[in-house]
Amino acid sequence: MTYIRPEISVVIPLYNESESIPPLYDELSQALGTLDRPYEVIVIDDGSTDDSFVRLTDIHQRDSRWHIIQFRRNFGQTAGMQAGFDTARGEIIITIDADLQNDPQDIPRVIQTMEDGDYDIVSGWRKDRQEPFLSRRLPSMLANQLISRTTGVSLHDYGCSLKAYRREVVKNVHLYGELHRFIPALASPVGIRVAEVPVNDRSRRFGSSKYGIGRTFRVILDLIAVLFLLNYFQRPIHIFGSTGLLMSAAGFFIGLYLTLVKLITGADIGDRPLLLMAVLLIIVGVQMLSIGLVAEMLMRTYYEAQGADAYYIRNELPATDAETEYAPL
Repeated sequence: MTYIRPEISVVIPLYNESESIPPLYDELSQALGTLDRPYEVIVIDDGSTDDSFVRLTDIHQRDSRWHIIQFRRNFGQTAGMQAGFDTARGEIIITIDADLQNDPQDIPRVIQTMEDGDYDIVSGWRKDRQEPFLSRRLPSMLANQLISRTTGVSLHDYGCSLKAYRREVVKNVHLYGELHRFIPALASPVGIRVAEVPVNDRSRRFGSSKYGIGRTFRVILDLIAVLFLLNYFQRPIHIFGSTGLLMSAAGFFIGLYLTLVKLITGADIGDRPLLLMAVLLIIVGVQMLSIGLVAEMLMRTYYEAQGADAYYIRNELPATDAETEYAPL
């Protein structure tokens, strides 16, 4: 039996989507079959409480290209995607939802766009979303504009799960929490080329959405974390130190003002709230500066102890070992 390494890996996190699994298999098999390239499908059962794993097991017995991973409990979509990325062997990795709202027929076009334009990430854009405007589409539009402006990676639809990634991109991004929707932004320090492709958006056929209005607040908190990682991960002293210096300077000048008042007018300053504020600002400022220095030492440990690089190479043209005759240009 000849082993063929898959060129395409499809990663699908899944939670309680038993009814969607059979049509998902049929549609994916048809779409991926048109590519005429070796592929694998990695499905992560994120602790489903229905018979999703039973149906996935049946598919695996019929089609060995399907790789099934079952979590012990529900860890969330981000953990599912990270497990899929860790397992994927293809050079191009596709993510897609299991609820059939993403159309598998869009996958060949997404891959073609990536290869024609030499892009690192191609994101689906649900241009004509089949969802209520006020409750879903409007908040999504506002969130996408906010994320695009603050991260510098402009996309119309960060929330669309249908995306294509180069292998080297996702292998250098480590996900936790609920950061899966921010992968294009998290990968931007690597140096990436991103494109968008309008894709079909379909109404949910089975079950109900796993997301509610509470996700909006989590997205905001995750965005703050992403902004910190993008701007200050390699230089934490810049944010903690700057804040500490400003607070200490403010406390120093307030204290200087009170000292001059005491010396010039002889007024009692011991019971003034302004004095307590000056002392508090100086103490907190020194603490912030200390936190920045500790964070810098942690970053030094991260890069030196783990052998992590502070840069990423797109292409490399190595010199040959043999002697080379130099010719004029």
